[in-house]
Amino acid sequence: MEADGETDDTRRRKAIEAEFKRLEESAMYSAQMQFEQTKQWRGVNLGLGLPASLLAAVAGTTALVESTGRVAAGILALASAGFGTILTTVNASHRMNQAAAAANAYLEIQTAARQAREIDLPTWPLDEARNALAELTARRDEQNKTAEPPNRRSYRRAKANIDAGGQSYVADESTPTTGQ
Repeated sequence: MEADGETDDTRRRKAIEAEFKRLEESAMYSAQMQFEQTKQWRGVNLGLGLPASLLAAVAGTTALVESTGRVAAGILALASAGFGTILTTVNASHRMNQAAAAANAYLEIQTAARQAREIDLPTWPLDEARNALAELTARRDEQNKTAEPPNRRSYRRAKANIDAGGQSYVADESTPTTGQ
């Protein structure tokens, strides 16, 4: 025993617990930011895709119905092509799916870190706890490499969502945790 009443093992276990908490928090923010990115890309996809489709339909109808409306039909067709070109270049649908997949991967890491900290850490030998922490950290780091960096708007919206309780569970209100 040390003079302060804590052993090296106790201090190490507390340090591992603190790292699990940091990993959990990091994954929580990353997940929420990626979900916000998903919403933004879905909006871009709809905002460009719907007008492109509608303009193409109106242009085709105008060209077929009115012989004098060829200029209008041509302008509408060009506008539709412009929206379609931007949509293809931006690739909003792919980015939306990529952000959603990243968000779910971060949620998996967050859940695993919380479960390791709250359920397994108290009974794990220190080496096993450290290995679990290293594995989760590696998963998070790998996900960071593949996830698209979020913009400031996503960060602000994610933080507001978390601050408003978007990551809280009713079970947490009545269940004491080992780390508190």
